[in-house]
Amino acid sequence: MSEHPSLTEGFLTHQVTNQAPPLTYDAWATDTVLREAVTREGGGWAEAELAKYGPLVGGELMQLGFVANENKPKFRPFDRYGNRLDEVEFHPAYHRLMELAIAHGVPNFAWRHEDKPGAHVARMALFYLHNQADQGTSCPLTMTYASVPALRRQPELAREWMPRLSSDTYDPRFIPAAHKRGATLGMGMTEKQGGSDVRTNTTRAHQQGSRGPGQPYALVGHKWFFSAPMSDAFLVLAQAEGGLSCFLLPRFTPDGERNAIRIQRLKDKLGDWSNASSEVEFHGATAWMVGEEGRGVSTILEMVALTRQDCMIGSSGQMRQALVQAIHHARHRKAFSKRLIEQPLMMNVLADLALESEAHTVLTARVARAVDASHRDAREAAFGRIATAIGKYWVCKRAPAFINEAQECLGGAGYVEESNLARLYRQAPLNSIWEGSGNIQCLDMLRAVTREPASRDALFAEILAARGGHPALDAEAARLAREFDDLGTLESRSRFIVERLALALQASLLIRAGNPQVSDAFCESRLAGAHGQTFGTLPGHAPFHALIQRAFAE
Repeated sequence: MSEHPSLTEGFLTHQVTNQAPPLTYDAWATDTVLREAVTREGGGWAEAELAKYGPLVGGELMQLGFVANENKPKFRPFDRYGNRLDEVEFHPAYHRLMELAIAHGVPNFAWRHEDKPGAHVARMALFYLHNQADQGTSCPLTMTYASVPALRRQPELAREWMPRLSSDTYDPRFIPAAHKRGATLGMGMTEKQGGSDVRTNTTRAHQQGSRGPGQPYALVGHKWFFSAPMSDAFLVLAQAEGGLSCFLLPRFTPDGERNAIRIQRLKDKLGDWSNASSEVEFHGATAWMVGEEGRGVSTILEMVALTRQDCMIGSSGQMRQALVQAIHHARHRKAFSKRLIEQPLMMNVLADLALESEAHTVLTARVARAVDASHRDAREAAFGRIATAIGKYWVCKRAPAFINEAQECLGGAGYVEESNLARLYRQAPLNSIWEGSGNIQCLDMLRAVTREPASRDALFAEILAARGGHPALDAEAARLAREFDDLGTLESRSRFIVERLALALQASLLIRAGNPQVSDAFCESRLAGAHGQTFGTLPGHAPFHALIQRAFAE
């Protein structure tokens, strides 16, 4: 045998060491904060169903998310012969994500169990989990979930569509919905000239027979953002004779022909790449009026209220996933002879992220309880209206900075697409823009405060429910009550007010959750000023180890 190294050995440059192992885990069982919040807000009876989804999220769905985002949807405007198709082709990984999500109730659990208090809380947890694996499929899932209250404004349409929307079967075939075992619904509001100002919409609805709710119309116009264009139907806004109205627009007409929905192009967008967003035109597309003529905004706002809730859930879930990745990396990576998680400054960063994540999760779960109880409790309905706007603004605003800090915990490894942190960071700004940007949420908060005294009363009752729990919260609540005195500058100050209201709500919820280590750290850092402008600036006596361990137990 030769004493000389082999040719292969002579070219070895290094061994791979000091790397975190691949992470496969149970996203439900390892999330103490979520499990406690679901139980506290009334959804604990669904734990068995949630427990089934946790291992899938941390295993198969996580891998499917990577594959689906590596294979962007393809627009097929025509077939080889020149016939109009207007189809979008998705990768099998996307369809598998949708199949598993629908089978486990992500879009329909609340509607299948709406006779049980807490059904929307349990469904919140399912959506929170799903968003950690893939964000693109979350778009059609949330629109399908949120479409139900608006659709129920037209009982005969709801009777036809609800069995498909509440089905646990995903049916991706591009055929008339009447022949399918399950269906998904989308939404189209935005036009080029208006954006959030939907009353400037120019799409026209021409009656095809009788006029009014439930009647067929032909739509002529366009939508500038039309997400998940392969959905089976869409709720859209168009100008009828009596004003802006809501319509149900299916992909196929009753005679089985493709409806006159012309996809112009797919958006080249920041964020996830598994889903498709499109621009469309309507060339006399058949649709049915939903709700009263001229009341389209109020009709579709029932859908928007739930999609805004889902923006909160989505951002909370994405931050949770970023935190998991950061803690996992820090537990295995060494620098300067210590694991990163043993380094005092890294401990501060991770603990601060854990504290932030917990605050967003408890607020999101509380809003879900308000949504759940809104049809039977007027005070919860009033609280939900204002808390959704506050929470949507604050939770979604915090996601980009949070996820970027988690990326920094991994260094360059968190910046490449092989890590899901890169995708999470691209996705992070979406929820603050979608369904009403930050200014719209602030204006909605002002509208609720000034026009609905019950909403303001419910909001402050929720904050003051923890009175005496921490001096910083008591002081903040008193100051917030005074913020509404100067009506002349109220609108220009509304972002600051919404931010402080969100922090006060989170503090109140954390105090009442009963873990003083968490609530004291939050109140001292977020309300009392013992915190810098970036993450990792908790005071030195903060319970770093306890916060990290609580966030993601080893």
